[in-house]
Amino acid sequence: MSQTHSTGQGAKSGGPANAAASGNVVKRLQSELMTLMTQPTAGISAFPAGSDMTKWNATIAGPADTPYANLTLKLTLSYPSNYPYAPPEVLFKSPIYHPNVDFAGRICLDILKPGGAGKEGAWSAVLNTQTVLLSIQSLLGEPNNASPLNGEAALLWDSDKSEFKRKVDARHLEPAEIEDDA
Repeated sequence: MSQTHSTGQGAKSGGPANAAASGNVVKRLQSELMTLMTQPTAGISAFPAGSDMTKWNATIAGPADTPYANLTLKLTLSYPSNYPYAPPEVLFKSPIYHPNVDFAGRICLDILKPGGAGKEGAWSAVLNTQTVLLSIQSLLGEPNNASPLNGEAALLWDSDKSEFKRKVDARHLEPAEIEDDA
């Protein structure tokens, strides 16, 4: 399943509308960061990767009673200039073996697809970084095998949980072992 990304009117560069949109995106992300810091949610964290507020790093703790239990997974989030009206691009930086994640780290999840008039995605401007990360964490234990990006993982999830767990462990790297993009 491929991901589609919207390039709304605010995505054009150079004009005053883009500057206003960028300012609004930064304000929204600052608010989300403050919420994440003052009201932390167990098992997830996210923060700007540097001075660019539209590029974030995140970690998710693997949910208990899943093949990802006791694992920490690293992700990146890149927010478009028309956020929150379009979803962030979210990629796993940790190598992961999962039915709905390809080997490039792309995630097939409805809320990461633009929604709205005539579109199939479930993204809504009421969603935020915290809800995105919680949804991805939930997906780890409840994959959508009807729409896999990794067909082998989908088959193993349904047929051989011990082999699935072996492949998860073989592919996993701890966050400290993952190089950051410079």
